Amino acid sequence: MKKAFRKFSLLAILLIVMAQLGVAGGRDFYQIQIYKLSGKDQEAKIDSYLKNAYLPALHRAGIKNVGVLKPIPSDTANKNKVYIVYSLNSLDQLEKLNATLANDAVYQSSGADFLNAAWDNVPFFRKESILLKAFPGAPEISIPKHQTKPSERIYELRSYEGPTQNLFLKKVKMFNEGGEIKLFKTLEFNAVFYAEVISGPTMPNLMYLTTFSDMAAHNAHWDAFRNHPDWKKLSALEEYKHTVSKSVILLLNPTDYSDF
Repeated sequence: MKKAFRKFSLLAILLIVMAQLGVAGGRDFYQIQIYKLSGKDQEAKIDSYLKNAYLPALHRAGIKNVGVLKPIPSDTANKNKVYIVYSLNSLDQLEKLNATLANDAVYQSSGADFLNAAWDNVPFFRKESILLKAFPGAPEISIPKHQTKPSERIYELRSYEGPTQNLFLKKVKMFNEGGEIKLFKTLEFNAVFYAEVISGPTMPNLMYLTTFSDMAAHNAHWDAFRNHPDWKKLSALEEYKHTVSKSVILLLNPTDYSDF
């Protein structure tokens, strides 16, 4: 009886530990795909493909919210790019996605013009993919609910590159334990995600995507952030000095068919 009880106790402890690990590790992964285009003709082709084939196929595959974003009109340096953003429950889901799409007859049919394009009439110039893992301080994707029309909304994608791995990790700490995410939430920055890049071209780096109803709201929010006493205190701490060697800031508008 005692032996059976001990086995039961060990099993119970194991299940509790596994559950706790599941909670601790239960953070979203994010995929950012960047299509680089040669001009308006390719832009029209990819809009048709994304709207009519790719997004519906991702929805059927269990990916509910897919953002499709383009640089604001005044950003001439990045005008020929399209950003696709969505969350994943696990890397296993990502691994199976290509096979799922390959076996989706509706997707293969509705996306045929794009997928089967001739070598001398390609629908995009090049494609880049970035894989990220959500920060502990913001473990799941958050979908904004702005009431303004898509062309007015401002989505700000930021990338902070670290000079070394350890300095980069200090910047990650600044967001999580340091309280930077908490401050963003207090000031209602409507972030979609905060995440560490685990595969991409500019590692080590983190990225986050905040959103605003329009440009005026964007400017007002950042003024409030820069002048907030919590930020002034946090940014003055010695341990967070020199943790960013390069920052890249992109202002984007969602397309009218984007899920967010």
